[in-house]
Amino acid sequence: MTMVRLVFYLMGFIALASAVFVAATKNVVRSVFMFFVTLMALAGLYVLALADFIAITQIVIYVGGILVLILFAFMLSGKENLAVLEQQNSRFISISKLPALLLAVLFFVVILNILFKTDINNLLWIKKSITLKNAVTPGDEMTNNIGINLMSRYLLPFEAISILLMMALVGAAHLSRKEKSS
Repeated sequence: MTMVRLVFYLMGFIALASAVFVAATKNVVRSVFMFFVTLMALAGLYVLALADFIAITQIVIYVGGILVLILFAFMLSGKENLAVLEQQNSRFISISKLPALLLAVLFFVVILNILFKTDINNLLWIKKSITLKNAVTPGDEMTNNIGINLMSRYLLPFEAISILLMMALVGAAHLSRKEKSS
C-alpha cells in the first residue's frame, strides 16, 4: 500500500467518523468542534485529489466563515436554548425521523448502484482526456489561473458573493442576540 493510499484511507476514516459523531451527539459544543475536524479532513481529501483551490476554498469559506458563524451563534445563544436542544428525544430511529432515514437509505442504494455498475476505465470522457493529454498533474498551476480570473474577469460576482456573506453574518448576529425584557 502506498503512502498516498494510506493517507487517503486515514482522511476518509476521520471525515466519516467525525461526521457520524456530529450527527449522533447531543452535546452542541462537541458537535461544532467535530464539524471542524470533518471539514479539515475533507480539505485534506481535496488536496490528495489535486484540487488545491477547492481545498483552500473549503478551509477559507467553510472552516473560516461558516464554522465561525456557527460558533458565534452558539456563544450568543442563551443557556436555556442550549438546554432545550440537549433535552430533545435521543432515539436514533423514530417515526418522525423515518422520511430522513428512507432518503438516506435510497441515496446509499443509488451510490452503491453507481459504484458497482460503472467501469471507470472505460468512461468516454476519461479516454478522451487521456488521448488529448488533458490530465491534471501536480505541476500544473491551477490556483494561479483561478486567482487571476477571480481578480479580473469574475471580480464583480466575487465581490457580490462577499457582500452576500457579510449580509448573512450581520443577519445571523442580529437573530442570535438576546432581546432585552422590559
